[in-house]
Amino acid sequence: MAKLTTEELLEQFAGLTLVELSEFVKAFEEKFDVTAAAPVAVAGAGGAGAAEEVEEKDSFDVILEAAGDKKIQVIKTVRELTSLGLGEAKAVVDGAPKAVLEGANKETAEKAKAALEEAGATVTLK
Repeated sequence: MAKLTTEELLEQFAGLTLVELSEFVKAFEEKFDVTAAAPVAVAGAGGAGAAEEVEEKDSFDVILEAAGDKKIQVIKTVRELTSLGLGEAKAVVDGAPKAVLEGANKETAEKAKAALEEAGATVTLK
């Protein structure tokens, strides 16, 4: 089995939906008996905050601020971006402002923002 580089691994993760990524994280935690949330807690304490700021420039949250007049189109777009079911996607849209994608790379976040805005939604990147 060929060893993947960090860049190749990141490229593979970029293509996953949030649901698929969540399932991967759970499986990774079980296989290696670790918790993915631990580095976040450490990063929030003391001097590690600077490293966290640098990392955030590479990852963006796509926040749905408002659905606008074309709510059904926005729900369809949320489903396409996240692979959520109809009920979950509707809950995201009804609960705006709400994160549609979290920790996405810049390209993915910008594509998602453009798709949601095309559907009629108001979106911000954080």
